[in-house]
Amino acid sequence: MISDFLNLVSGVTDMPWWGYVVITLVMTHITIASITIYLHRHSAHRALELHPIVSHFFRFWLWLTTGMVTKQWTAVHRKHHAKCETKADPHSPVTVGIKKVLLEGSELYRAEAKNQETLDRYGYGTPDDWVERNVYTKHSAKGVALMLIIDVILFGPIGITIWAVQMLWAPIFAAGIINGVGHYWGYRNFQAEDASRNIVPWGILIGGEELHNNHHAFATSARLSNKWYEFDIGWLYICILQALGLAKVKKTAPKLRMNKQKDCCDLDTLQAVISHRYEVLAKYTKSLQQAFANEMDGLKEAIAEYGIDKPTLKRWVMADSRTLHAHEKEKLSQVLSSAQARELDKMYVMREELIGIWQRSTASTEELVKQLEDWCKRAEESGIEVLRTFSQSLRCYA
Repeated sequence: MISDFLNLVSGVTDMPWWGYVVITLVMTHITIASITIYLHRHSAHRALELHPIVSHFFRFWLWLTTGMVTKQWTAVHRKHHAKCETKADPHSPVTVGIKKVLLEGSELYRAEAKNQETLDRYGYGTPDDWVERNVYTKHSAKGVALMLIIDVILFGPIGITIWAVQMLWAPIFAAGIINGVGHYWGYRNFQAEDASRNIVPWGILIGGEELHNNHHAFATSARLSNKWYEFDIGWLYICILQALGLAKVKKTAPKLRMNKQKDCCDLDTLQAVISHRYEVLAKYTKSLQQAFANEMDGLKEAIAEYGIDKPTLKRWVMADSRTLHAHEKEKLSQVLSSAQARELDKMYVMREELIGIWQRSTASTEELVKQLEDWCKRAEESGIEVLRTFSQSLRCYA
């Protein structure tokens, strides 16, 4: 009897230290996969359909390891996209600071999850069956308590540590890293209207969510990787599930096609430019950076005169003008109006005009095609080589 008690206290499994590490990493990875595949891509964005068995497994696992409710998570995330980088955004480092999101991301989520208006407006289409109402939602905290008991029975006292890591994994990586770092540091494939960044090109540790800028550019895509060198492990799992008949992909990001024979803008050009507008802006920004570097020496006097520095001016030039304050716009206009900024000023103005083409929702399709053709013609006649090259490439969109 004493030996049975000791076996129970020590756990029903016996493995070397690295075995516990592997088990912990596997279980936390299943949690991350559940968040990115089920909560994010399936529930919040409807990018794929899941077989009921797979869907319910994810619901059950998240109840055990996070206590998160599908409706709450979905609603908070949809509101994040709808109100991104504004004061209404539940967790934007742009408005509340990177430190707060990194350290208190979970608290920000829980506070918004209690907002009934958010749940009512953004929580539509989520599970509302008997199990959801009477178990997962009503007793959300009991799942993590059950997980603690299971970990201790399986692994003994070390199970408490394993459980603690499980409880911290999602708040640190999902609530902190993705919502914080993913809107603060990293690289951008697309010039989206928010501050989203790709943290690293290999989406493994956080299930593919590292490719956050890609996601904000094409929010309803089931695949988060976009460039050849990017890897989305969540997409790999989705492909396996689809091959087994357990998932069905509904939408992925459109692929840009080029027709080198085109020399004028048509409806296909317009549709391609609108569909790939964030990529168009990203490419244009590179040209704008080149113009900025070319004219920087000549702008030193103007920068000094208006009391701004080079990094600030560059940030203003590259930013969406709608994100700048009135006094910033005024100083930027004064610097760009100087004789030394002719090329930079022209490219800045034409970028604003290009953005305006796909923002004019009241214009007819024919009018927009004509405006795009006119923009390309003026770009090619501007005398600015990088602008001419960019315009000729834009005409080839198909």
